[in-house]
Amino acid sequence: MPTVAPLDFEGHCVAAVFLNDVPHFALADGAIHRLDNGQKTVRANDGLLAAFHDAANDRLITGGEDGKVFAVRAGGEVSELASAGRKWVTSVAAGPQGAIAYASGKNAFVRFADGKVKEFTHPRSVEGLAFSPKGMRFGVARYNGATLHFPAADGKPVELEWAGAHTGITFSPDGAFLVTTMQENALHGWKLADGKHMRMSGYPGKVKSLSWSAKGKWLASSGAPAAIVWPFSAKDGPMGKAPLELGTRGNTMVTCVACHPSQDVTAIGYEDGMVIAARFADAKEVLLRRPGKGAITSMMWDREERRIVFGSAAGDCGVIDITA
Repeated sequence: MPTVAPLDFEGHCVAAVFLNDVPHFALADGAIHRLDNGQKTVRANDGLLAAFHDAANDRLITGGEDGKVFAVRAGGEVSELASAGRKWVTSVAAGPQGAIAYASGKNAFVRFADGKVKEFTHPRSVEGLAFSPKGMRFGVARYNGATLHFPAADGKPVELEWAGAHTGITFSPDGAFLVTTMQENALHGWKLADGKHMRMSGYPGKVKSLSWSAKGKWLASSGAPAAIVWPFSAKDGPMGKAPLELGTRGNTMVTCVACHPSQDVTAIGYEDGMVIAARFADAKEVLLRRPGKGAITSMMWDREERRIVFGSAAGDCGVIDITA
């Protein structure tokens, strides 16, 4: 049985990540706790709303109610990257060459590594941000679709239309597909080469968590009493194909998914705090953590693929060692 090192914090855990293999827990009040030879705490935002793990630079990008964007590094170093004045920063993302993006109201901003900032205004509020893994372009989830910008050039943005409110956004690891979460219980996707639509519906709840498998052939998602895992290995993605349903648990909803760094396995977190791992090939399951307090809100694997850090909506956090 895997061992769990539990931690009990006050409030909602927005992000649980490894920075330099040290577990970090970013809470909604702006406190960032880390397990580094004992528990240590630094503060970033006054009211944390969004966090993104910048894997390329091993840092956590945060945005919040104070209108500021920070970078947090493993040793507890906190640096302010940008400010949106008195407006809330509701979404953040990190991209290539040290660039970051952040959103406030109808505006999305890209800050380049040299500190230069470019602003992009939209007709309605920006709900989600993501950089493409290929080239300097980024996507915005918005009402009635998504917009692709090319911040290094002055070209026209690409508008991808689909009726409804789009709340989150992700590119496939090869940059071929763009997928959004929606206010209705569905995902929507576009094949970027030809703009072909992909509808992924039938969820009983809203999809709040997405995770691509190591080679990008699968997209795991929450929003059902199982992890719904869509196949993306064909040229048209999941169209006409049924998803895998892993870790089905009657009427307990999956709230968080985190695919393994190298294998076709995903960690699955539930609304009652339970965590399991499930294999795509045969749906075999391993219990990693028994139910606890609060829905699982964030999970991440470490580089050595033996530990998973997790956080919950009730501040019930911890580290699972799967080799124990």
